[in-house]
This record gives sequence, structure tokens and C-alpha cells, in this order.
Amino acid sequence: MAEVVSLPALGAGITEGTFLNWVKNIGDTVKAGEVIAEIESDKATIEVESTNSGTITKQLVKPGDMVPVGAPIAEVGAGGEATAPAPAESAPAPVASAPAAPSVAANGSSKPAAPAPVAPSTSVGTEFPDGVKATPVARNIAEEKGINLKEVQGTGPGGRITKADVENYQPSAAPAPAPSAAAAPVPAVTTAFQARVAPTGPDIEQEPLSRMRERIATRMVESKSTIPHFYLTTEIDMAAVLNLRKQINATLPEEAKVTVNDIVVKAVALTLRQFPNLNSHFYGDKIVRYKRINIGIAVALEGGGLINVVARDADSVSISALAKRNKEMIAAVRNNKVKPEYIEGSTFTVSNLGSFEVDHFMAIINPPEAGILAVGSAKEIPVVINGEIKIANRMKVTLSVDHRVSDGAEGAQFLQAFKKLLESPMRLLL
Repeated sequence: MAEVVSLPALGAGITEGTFLNWVKNIGDTVKAGEVIAEIESDKATIEVESTNSGTITKQLVKPGDMVPVGAPIAEVGAGGEATAPAPAESAPAPVASAPAAPSVAANGSSKPAAPAPVAPSTSVGTEFPDGVKATPVARNIAEEKGINLKEVQGTGPGGRITKADVENYQPSAAPAPAPSAAAAPVPAVTTAFQARVAPTGPDIEQEPLSRMRERIATRMVESKSTIPHFYLTTEIDMAAVLNLRKQINATLPEEAKVTVNDIVVKAVALTLRQFPNLNSHFYGDKIVRYKRINIGIAVALEGGGLINVVARDADSVSISALAKRNKEMIAAVRNNKVKPEYIEGSTFTVSNLGSFEVDHFMAIINPPEAGILAVGSAKEIPVVINGEIKIANRMKVTLSVDHRVSDGAEGAQFLQAFKKLLESPMRLLL
């Protein structure tokens, strides 16, 4: 019996991706864990692996389809089973029958070159709310922006309204609704950009936002407007860490050599063992605490943007194994080749700008996480030690915490424990 291969999670808050191409074809034999297709998310090109061994008997999507997370994309069965081709060109994308995604799905968007507009069909059956063909993500974005979908022209299959259609919709082209005294005020964060008109002229160059930049913009507005951040900064003596790193790397091959950030990630993970409340996610009416500690590592991408890779079980693996795995994941995302497990499942995040000679900064929390640690450069500076001015290697770190989850005292205690661990780093090897 054939088993279904579904689109795996593509990262926090991402609910769909654009199907790029098949790496394996119908009739090909595959093993569990072998890459069979590539999906483009807002962040990167993600490799989709077969979840079982056998022969590809069906391809359920085609290049260009918008595919929701969890939707079936292929069937893999025993050799000799009947096969079926990929959907015909006129078949609708699987997203049409997907359940409505949560509002966070508006974080991702795409802007492909639009074909000639096709007016929405007036007879679309009962499976479409309000009788309008639209993808779930398009509906979420329209709801957030207060757009009437009946006024939007769809350019998707069969006149379906896509994310790009909603995002490119110009409110000025539609009649303004009559004012209502009873209407609730629209939050400024929603209307501020809609009210602005971009300037034009010979000395101005306009550049549409990339899908990644749109996602970053939405996520950061969501974070800063909904999460009550508070910030705590401390300074750490890094002499012992730098000496330990030198000793460790003297015994390791190049691919396993340890960076300062690897040591920081390890120390954060071990500190979170003492503060499980910070290794949690906030979900409105509940706090979800995780028993496993998976540290997200912010990676700057060439050409702009960033992506978080996830150091899984960072508290329990050795520093050398952690460093090797981190290098592999960072190289993969910078080459735009990502596996879902590289970017999914972080419980806390570290953002390190030390290599850019940044002394100190405050990072924005990646929702629904409860905290993020911003790491600056380790530098030699004059300090007062026992009443004397001496040169020491110091590094500033700033902890951002969701005040709905934790309080200042707990954040301060976390930094105290983290600092103590880095200033006596031999405990990282136990």
C-alpha cells in the first residue's frame, strides 16, 4: 500500500511554500530520508525528504503550486504499484482545500510576476466562504488589512485570489466605505503604511520587498507590538573562554573547530536547564515549557535578510559535535539548500553580532519564544580590578524577555548563571 509524503514544517509561522521541482520522478526508487523535491519558503529553498522507502507512484503537485504545510505532495509505494502523473496544468493548487491557517500565516508572502488578471468566478460552490475563491493565507491578510475580497481580482487558477493579489490590491481603486461612529478604531500599525504613498522621480529607485523582507517586517511588527519586552545587560570576562577554545581547537579537525558562538550557545543551553521558564513559548492563555532545549542561531545571509538554524539538544551534545553540526547548517542555509529540521523547532534564540564589531545591541524576540540573547564583540578594554586599571577581554550580552512569561529578577538570575558559566567554562565540557 502506498504511503503519503506530506509537506513538512518549513519554519516558525510559515504555513505554505511554493513547489519548485521534483528531484525524483514517478517510478524512481527512493529510500527513507532521500530528497525527492524542493520547496521555496519565504526564507530559503527547502529539501523535502521521503518519509519511507519504495517507489514514487504519484506526484500530487506541480512546479509553481502553493502548497500548505501538511498537504500531501506524493505517494511512495512498493515497486510495481500503479503510478499516476502529476496533476494536470489546469488542476488547482492544493492550498484551495487546506484548512484556514492561523493569523500568523500572514508573515509570509510571495510576489510572482502576475499573469493577466482573471475576474473571480461568481459560481464557486459552498466550500468557499462568502462565495469568493481565495487561498486561506489571502483571506488572513485581507482580514488583517480590512480588505473586501469581493473587490479583489484573482490571478490564481480559476480566478482564485492569492496572497500577491491581496498585497498588491490598491484600496484607492475601491470606493471608500461610509464612516461609522460605532466602528472600532483600526490599530495604527495596520494603517500607517497603507496611508503612505511612495515618492517617485528620476533620483529615486524603488525596490519591491522580497518575500523574506516582507516576512521579517511582519514578524518584527508582530513581536514589538504584541510582546512586552524588557532588557537586561551584563559584561562577561572572556579570557577563560578564549583560552579554552584555543586548547579545544588544537585537537580538532577543521570541520569540527569551535567558535566563540558555539561556546555561547552551549552555555545558554546549560543555563536554560536551570531556568526552564525561559525555555518556553507563550500562547495567549497558556505557557508551553519544553523539556528539550533547541537553540535558534540567527544567521545573516548574503544580500540581506536572516534565517535561524536550530541547534537541537544543545545542552546534551558535546561542544565539538555542536560546532560541526552548526557549521553544516549555516553553510547549507547560505547556499540556499535547507532541510526542514535545520530551521524548525527552536525554543530560545541567540543572535551574535560580535563578528561585526558591535559592542552592544538589543534583539527582538522571535515569537512565540520567551527570550533571545544578543551577543556583542569580545574586546580588550581597560577595567578596574582590585583598585587597579588593567586590560581585560570583555563581552557584553543583552537578554530580551517577554514580560508576560517572566520578570526582571528571573532574567537577572539567568544572566548571573550564564556569566558564571562562561567565566568558569571547564564546566561546559562535563
